[in-house]
Amino acid sequence: MAIDYKQAGVDIEAGDKLVDWLQSAKNQKKDKRVLSGIGGFAAMFRADFKKMKKPCLVTSTDGVGTKVLLASKFNKLEGVGQDLVAMCVNDLICVGAEPLFFLDYYACGQLDLEKAQVFLKGVRQACAAVGCSLIGGETAEMPGVYQKDHFDCAGFAVGVVDEPKALGPHRVKVGDVILAVPSSGFHSNGYSLLRQVFADDMEKWESVLMTPTALYGGLVKKLQKSVKGLRACANITGGGIENIPRVLPKGTVAQLQPWTCPQPFQVVKKRSEMTWQKMLVTLNCGVGFTVIVDKKDQNKALQIIKKEFGDGWVMGEVVKAAKGASKAEATVTIDYAAFEKMNHGGPT
Repeated sequence: MAIDYKQAGVDIEAGDKLVDWLQSAKNQKKDKRVLSGIGGFAAMFRADFKKMKKPCLVTSTDGVGTKVLLASKFNKLEGVGQDLVAMCVNDLICVGAEPLFFLDYYACGQLDLEKAQVFLKGVRQACAAVGCSLIGGETAEMPGVYQKDHFDCAGFAVGVVDEPKALGPHRVKVGDVILAVPSSGFHSNGYSLLRQVFADDMEKWESVLMTPTALYGGLVKKLQKSVKGLRACANITGGGIENIPRVLPKGTVAQLQPWTCPQPFQVVKKRSEMTWQKMLVTLNCGVGFTVIVDKKDQNKALQIIKKEFGDGWVMGEVVKAAKGASKAEATVTIDYAAFEKMNHGGPT
């Protein structure tokens, strides 16, 4: 029996049409740094780092996890495009890097041009929001690996930082203040749990579950310009508050204060019957990003955070670890009893 590639489940013409759509003038923002982008075998980017003493390339890669299953279920792919960019770039900026360019990988069981375009519009818009170029990517049609309406995606971001100006643990000192920046919701973490928690009334929570991950690139750029005592940033992704120790020097602890969690997180807490101790290392619980600054700069930094995101608060302080503390001991401390009291009696 004669068979061709299309009959086997891969439509080359559909893939070509998607590339043509991406290359069209209305979908390609002019960027003088991009010498050759989408459509070739590889992209070329002109890097000009003359103003930097020691330019250092910074890279990050990530996906959006099982949130893609809900995106397929509700046919909402644009927000997932932003999720993908945010999950990569929100990590990149933690070292103070300027995002340069982004590449995406989109894999599906059967290529639906309209859905792929919606997804890529979201990617492109998010890239524009954080000032990086969507320079290339890959679309893979893989029948047999993915079901017809299912897809997955991955992102790859490259940025640059002047090494002497890089943020991180080497700048953090005892007495520095940890500031909380609000999340936009669950972001793209914990969806294997969330799909079970909301299984019986998923449609009711659709808008909450599909809210895109917040982009923090613009905030960090403003803090870099205006806050001299900016020390470090931590993206609160999978692992929750346990992400903060990643930017702390040895011998220090993040001493945190309780805060009131947004309603959806309180619902997850009640339905799952997890302790707050487990909740705080599973989900972001309302804190999407943290900024560590010199105490004398906390008011200035908070003012910028609140202007950008409508809220922000002092989340804690960097303190010295107990003398003789072992590596196994906590690098984050919080009064869980007080946290429970502050978040007791919420809705279900």
